[in-house]
Formats: sequence, C-alpha cells, structure tokens
Amino acid sequence: MIAGAGVVSGFISKYSTVFATASTEKPAVEKSIRWGMVIDMRKCVDGCVKCIDVCHVTHNVPEFDNPKDEIKWIWKSDYAKVFPSKSQQFVSAETREKPFLTLCNHCADPPCVMVCPTGATFKRKDGIVEMDFHRCIGCRFCMAACPYGSRSFNWREPRPAIENITQEYPTREKGVVEKCNFCSERLARGQQPACVEACPEKVLTFGNLYDKKTEIRQILKDNPTIQRKPELGTNPSVFYITWDRDDWKGINRE
Repeated sequence: MIAGAGVVSGFISKYSTVFATASTEKPAVEKSIRWGMVIDMRKCVDGCVKCIDVCHVTHNVPEFDNPKDEIKWIWKSDYAKVFPSKSQQFVSAETREKPFLTLCNHCADPPCVMVCPTGATFKRKDGIVEMDFHRCIGCRFCMAACPYGSRSFNWREPRPAIENITQEYPTREKGVVEKCNFCSERLARGQQPACVEACPEKVLTFGNLYDKKTEIRQILKDNPTIQRKPELGTNPSVFYITWDRDDWKGINRE
C-alpha cells in the first residue's frame, strides 16, 4: 500500500503540473449535458443543515459516533479549509467564520477517475463522477487523488449506523469508498437533487452547464463566482457566490 501511495502521490504532482494552466473546459461537440451546481452562500443560514440531513437520509449515509469514522456526502466547513488557495489576508470576520457547504465537485477532469484501478469511480457522459460500489476494492487511491477531501471510507460496517434504511438507494459495505453523486438516481426520474429541493432558502441551483437557457447559466452570467482550487485545472462543476455584484464592481481585478 505504501508503494501504491507513492504512485498516487507522484500522479498528483504530475497532474497538478500538467493541468495548472487549464482554467475552462471546452465542451466536445457531441456533449449536450454537463450537470453543475451553484451555491449562493449569501443565502445560506448558519446552523441550518436541512440539505445535509435529507441527503444523508436519501442515500443511507451512516451516522457514526466516532468522528474518525465519519461518512459525509455534503457538509459544512470553514472558509479557510474550503478555499485554502484563496488569499486569507483581510478576509471579513463574517466570511472567515461562516460555515461553507462542500461536496464532491464532479470535476470535468477528475483525478480520482484516473487513479482508480478497477473503474469503480468513473465519469459519466453527463459529467457526473459516479461510484460503482461493487467494483470498489478499498484501495483509497481515489481519496488520495481527490484534492478536495470529498470522499469517505467505510472503516466499519455502515448498516448498523443507519437509523432508517431507505429501499430506494443501496447500502454499502465495510471497506468501500462513497461520496455525493449529484442524486443521479433522482435525475433519472426527472427530479432535482434532494438537497436542492430541501433547501428553504434556495441556496442551491442545479442544472445543465451546457445549456445557455438554464437558470444556472443565467446565475453564472449575472454573478461573480469562485471555485475550489481552480489552479489545479480539475474544472469543478460546483460554483460559489460569496458576495454581491455591487461589491464585485469595487474590486480591482487587474
């Protein structure tokens, strides 16, 4: 495993160098859908975890007492941890102390997919980075390659830690990696992701990034957004709004 970790470490270094100059993904002609999400942190209420709760219930995410065993698909974390490559100088106390929603970024160029030896993690044609739990051998190469810490490993048998198991989504086994899947099973039924529907403040907007007529594209057009570690060139499909457009006008972007 140590040798394998060295291989992944070398891959990450090479990956960062190769893709560091990439800032935007140009859609291939044959592609018509790339699912993405905008998180408007101006609307997110501190202490509200409705999106987290519904996500974890919908996908049978276990709740372990030991933080070291924690499994998370969507969670909140400090600004400095979510955006470590952003300048931390003179950041307002409100921004610095506000818990930011985080989840898998469903990158257009996902390093996790490239290192998985079994194809257990793969990128669909619609841009969703998906997991095949039956193929996962627990090597955790994908966890080492993910620069966002968006994957969790089942160190323990997860089923006893699920209060009410839903039959609409499969449970996992010990030794399997899991993460957010953009509610691909709900998209197949023509529904929005559970977190999007559950948020009372409409913090989350989900849609097709390749369709200029969608709400998400209009929001991206009208608002300044940031992404997590854009310098890595992974091209995340999750965007954040952290301030108003009027505030953006006063920032020197030269």
